[in-house]
Amino acid sequence: MNNESQIDTRRSFLKTTAIGATSVMLLSPKSVFGSSANSKIELGIIGCGGRGRFIGKKLITNVGDDIALVSAHDYFRDRLEIVQNMFDIPESRSYGGLQGYREILQSNVDGVIIESPPYFHPEHAAAAVEAGKHVWLAKPVAIDVPGCTSIKETGKKAEGKVAFLVDFQSRNSPFFVEAVKRVREGAIGEMISGQVFNQFPCGGNPDTTGMSPGAARLRCWVTDPVLSGACIVEQAVHAMDIANWIVGSHPTKAFGTGGLKARLNAGKMWDHFLVTYWYGDGPKLSLNCSQFMRGYEDLGARIYGKLGVIDAHYRAVDWGNGPVKITGDNAWAGTEFDNTWDIGVDNNCRDFVKAIRSGNYMNHADYSADSTMTSILGRTAAYRESVVTWDEILKENEILEMKDEL
Repeated sequence: MNNESQIDTRRSFLKTTAIGATSVMLLSPKSVFGSSANSKIELGIIGCGGRGRFIGKKLITNVGDDIALVSAHDYFRDRLEIVQNMFDIPESRSYGGLQGYREILQSNVDGVIIESPPYFHPEHAAAAVEAGKHVWLAKPVAIDVPGCTSIKETGKKAEGKVAFLVDFQSRNSPFFVEAVKRVREGAIGEMISGQVFNQFPCGGNPDTTGMSPGAARLRCWVTDPVLSGACIVEQAVHAMDIANWIVGSHPTKAFGTGGLKARLNAGKMWDHFLVTYWYGDGPKLSLNCSQFMRGYEDLGARIYGKLGVIDAHYRAVDWGNGPVKITGDNAWAGTEFDNTWDIGVDNNCRDFVKAIRSGNYMNHADYSADSTMTSILGRTAAYRESVVTWDEILKENEILEMKDEL
């Protein structure tokens, strides 16, 4: 595929889905719903990088008796071969190149695990639902506003027909669920202000010797501001999803700043963002997002209400120092340690299979698109160093383009 046709294809896809003009016929998935209990759910992996391998292992560990990883796609052959060897996927069901994912969707798999770079998520998710496949989608669901709109449209088409799970771990971690429930019941009273944080390290880029400019960018997608959406979208979307979940809505406007000061060995993507969000007449929250930290990591939100405070920190075994708890008039001890990294993924694995087996399909498209849009709003406000509203970015509908041949 040449450069112009690649760009035109994505632009046409986004514009078409943004106005809801596509006509999609859902095929019947070779759905295990109603089939023999002895038949395994067959899944393909789209994206064989670190996260794709991690989710594959998690699925095998948690629901290995009920699923089979039978096909895989990645642009890079070396990463594809790693997944082939890990999960014993035959060469005949392993697909490279940019469009190889279509081979998986044309096969008889029941569902797909989409772990490609975020730039491709709207296209991959839409194609999967059109093909009648159950979808496990990595966050963020998109890198621009048209992509978020596309995800919402895809979610509508998936509703009641296939599972559409977006892998936010905090929403499936019991202590987080209980904490938010208590906030809904009034535990902290009216919310006034709060802090949202996403502090992580970042190494350099992998070796890209001999690669074309487009392939090199794709190999280094995690530090590419277009392919990843920037760290405020690719990583801090976790924190903003927690904040939106607690507040119960998305923000109406934002003001921000940021830049590149510390991480100078991995491209030109900003390594820190500071954003203030207004939630209408509700609370004002400040996000501090960094991707250069040494010696400290944390992810979560702390929101102050008239009656108390909710502290909600996403943690892996050795991250940060925060609990999930409520203090104040209606204190709740919660936990001083919640390994959300594992607990949320493990529960997502089990729930994904349960949904497919039962036909009671979850659909996370709408709130996941709003959380991604929240990060995009903050990114836009920071780039402009001005106040930007939710309605403004919807109206502008800016499409981010890679503009390199692959």
